[in-house]
Amino acid sequence: MPGSENARVALLRHGETSWSVQHRHTGRTDLPLTPAGENQATAAGAVVAGLGLRDPMVLVSPRARAQRTAELAGLTGTRIEPDLAEWDYGDYEGRTTPQIRTGDPGWTIWTGAVPGGESAAEVSARVDRVLGAVTAALGERDVILVGHGHFSRALIARWLGFPVREGRRFALATAAVSVLGYERDEPTLWAHNLRPATGPDADDRGVS
Repeated sequence: MPGSENARVALLRHGETSWSVQHRHTGRTDLPLTPAGENQATAAGAVVAGLGLRDPMVLVSPRARAQRTAELAGLTGTRIEPDLAEWDYGDYEGRTTPQIRTGDPGWTIWTGAVPGGESAAEVSARVDRVLGAVTAALGERDVILVGHGHFSRALIARWLGFPVREGRRFALATAAVSVLGYERDEPTLWAHNLRPATGPDADDRGVS
């Protein structure tokens, strides 16, 4: 993208929920933030503000936990983007990876099948639609995407030109921030898993 050296995309994962603490896959289930999650979201606002983004366009998942995170982080002018919803876990909704592996040994969301849910190819198509809208906006302003663990990791992978399954390499804590951008017109990851130096502990498993 010519002239893109200063263009940035910030990804903000929502704050802690009761299921993220338990490492339960949370896709369609619309859980509220815990009190700790609300504190995390508020603290994340300072991280995002410190990035000095250019008049950012703010897109938010339709899930309440993401919308509340955006609100507590002080983000304004938000727009709901349905494609930012978390991976649809289908029959595995609400289950942990160890529970799933009792019937499907070695399973991960990145490499295994998801009965009744989305395939990696379907998630990749959603990610690419989001990134298409993002890159179209970056000529004029930066972008903030407020969403979820697995989908944000898929966004990072696709931004860097990797298949969705490589999102497994980018663990993302609750209410953490990652920054995408360019170096010499090539997509790059400028920062990952940013959290306040002092603040509430966050879950690192990236499940929600």
